[in-house]
Amino acid sequence: MGVRVVQAYRFALDLTPSQERASLMSAGAGRLAHNEMLARVKAVMDQRAAEHTYGVPDEALTPAQGWSLAALRRTWNQIKGDVAPWWAECSKEAFNTGLDSLARGLKNWTDSRTGKRGGRKVGFPRFKSRHRSTPTVRFTTGAIRFAPDRKHVVLPRLGRLKLHESARKLARRIEAGTARILSATVCRRGGRWFVSFTVDLESPDRTPLRPRSVIGVDVGITHLAVLSAGEPVPNPRHLDRAQQRLRALGRALARKQGPDRRIGRAPSKRWQRYRGRMGAAHARVANLRRDGLHKLTTRLARVYGTVVVEDLNVAGMLGHRRLARHIADAGFGELRRQLDYKVVWNGGRLVVADRWYPSSKTCSACGAVKAKLPLAERIYRCASCGLVLDRDVNAARNLAALAANESHTAGSGPVAGRGAIRKTPNMGQEAVKRQPGATTVGQTGTVLPQGMTAA
Repeated sequence: MGVRVVQAYRFALDLTPSQERASLMSAGAGRLAHNEMLARVKAVMDQRAAEHTYGVPDEALTPAQGWSLAALRRTWNQIKGDVAPWWAECSKEAFNTGLDSLARGLKNWTDSRTGKRGGRKVGFPRFKSRHRSTPTVRFTTGAIRFAPDRKHVVLPRLGRLKLHESARKLARRIEAGTARILSATVCRRGGRWFVSFTVDLESPDRTPLRPRSVIGVDVGITHLAVLSAGEPVPNPRHLDRAQQRLRALGRALARKQGPDRRIGRAPSKRWQRYRGRMGAAHARVANLRRDGLHKLTTRLARVYGTVVVEDLNVAGMLGHRRLARHIADAGFGELRRQLDYKVVWNGGRLVVADRWYPSSKTCSACGAVKAKLPLAERIYRCASCGLVLDRDVNAARNLAALAANESHTAGSGPVAGRGAIRKTPNMGQEAVKRQPGATTVGQTGTVLPQGMTAA
């Protein structure tokens, strides 16, 4: 008996010029609905704020505009005849795409202000520009099906679109009744058109190849990841390899006549052509990075029963002026995101170490914790037991040892950092500086027994 999961499938499209114009028109319809309703929301908010300053009682204020999708859709249906007389030429799902994005943005802004949403503060929704926003249209109703040849997909109003590759894998599941399409999204990224299907499917029960094994994963820049078994995963540095071409395209783009809003100057055809080349180059880097992360995370999820990672503050790490580009190129956040669902799909367990857990400062042999460990010091040398080991391998082994304590579930790891005593029960040590000889060798070992840690 399998489990029900929601999974996405993405396929590249080969559109004809007329189909591309129809897709852009649908995306523009959604952008128009978003901007018109956002302007109406802002106008009502400003009017009510002004009336408050005049002392108008609450019952006499201008009626408020609802922010839910249903309320926005009701108002749009009342004004669409005046705002967009051509509305019948596009699918209703095109306008619903823009209204749904506005409703989500307003809700996120409200939840962020009231404390219901964690993380960084979310700003008020902005108007979408035709030049800067990604053309997107999402279909949730209507005829969404694959052609019998499984190389074409049929969408409302857009008709029969050719796929760049066969969709037989998804089509077989739909024909067998084990999958159901919830929505289809058409978008353009890097000069290519894609269609993404959100599918509710029945996934069979899976078991990792080594269900009792534990693997610790320490991510970094020198190596993309270092496993507790001692295997380093090389960092391909796709952005660094593409820098020469990106610089050449940037210089060529700077020599072309670009847009100027101050005088209303439109960009030249060559500027638009080179801008497309620049976007395609960046898209290629993103695709290569995503492909490498998918291969790594799939291998970890399918082989090991327990995967241990760190809860890194990636947003804060991007503030480092020397390492920000390299950290962004490695894709730490994407690696963690993929492990979150792949480990569950394959029947494994993901353990997330607390953000303050001193995995790099702790000796994996005796458990002694250093007070300080500079980033430039790549070899870990323990003053207590004399262990000499690569710092990344040492950190990965400490992460693997966390899985031995069942109390450390996802999101609730130990808390220890910056030399303070922050409850590290699994190590049996306090995060304070250890004097040489303070710990007996072999007395407080933290590595799992033979056969439990991945070797």
